[in-house]
Amino acid sequence: MLESLKIALDFGVLGLLAIMSVLMIAMALERFMFYRAVNLAHYEHQDTLNIELTRNLTWIYTVGANAPYVGLLGTVLGILITFYEMGQGGQVDVNHIMLGLALALKATAAGLVVAIPAIVIYNGLTRKVDVLMGQWRALKGHMPAVE
Repeated sequence: MLESLKIALDFGVLGLLAIMSVLMIAMALERFMFYRAVNLAHYEHQDTLNIELTRNLTWIYTVGANAPYVGLLGTVLGILITFYEMGQGGQVDVNHIMLGLALALKATAAGLVVAIPAIVIYNGLTRKVDVLMGQWRALKGHMPAVE
């Protein structure tokens, strides 16, 4: 029973991180292609262009911000299982504890592996949005909005 819980935890956490990663990459690729093909002259209003340029960026940021937490959840659950096994066994085996903790920490590592590229991609895409908005203002002869 406990062994199947470990396997389910691994597949659940790592599977969720894999799904988050694939969706983030798909949306990032869509944004890269859109930015290469966008015709700034077709947009008459700055807000309309901004809405088009920032579509899907929220999802990319959400993956980057939440992937470490998903990994941490997997680590905490893995540690709980390790401690439960220790309590049920009645004896303390250092090798068994260290193996359980090492396996639990892989979830946090996987979360960081997903989060770091997501944040880098998000920052690159938001910079591209700023550049495209500046090019649009130059094309249309508009002054930048005062914030």
